[in-house]
Parts: sequence; C-alpha cells; structure tokens
Amino acid sequence: MSKPRKPSKTNLPVKTCAVCQRPFTWRKKWEKVWDEVKYCSDRCRGKRGKA
Repeated sequence: MSKPRKPSKTNLPVKTCAVCQRPFTWRKKWEKVWDEVKYCSDRCRGKRGKA
C-alpha cells in the first residue's frame, strides 16, 4: 500500500483572510483544522475585533 499523494505546491487550497482580505494558502500545520482557519496570521487574528 502506498502513501496518499500530497497536493503539489501549485494546487494547494486557498482562502481569503477575514481581516486583511488577502489570499493565503494551505499550510501543513493547518492540515487537521483547515475548515476552521479564517485568518492568515496571528497578527490578523489579533486584529479581528478592532478597526
């Protein structure tokens, strides 16, 4: 049995940050929680209620 193939770097899923509206791509550390990720960085997560 072979391992499942990882998506190539050009085919990674993309989301738009809820704060800065910039696109960001999937990261390995978000593998299990990708559906819950809303912010591109800790900085944007900290700004979510401000402005």
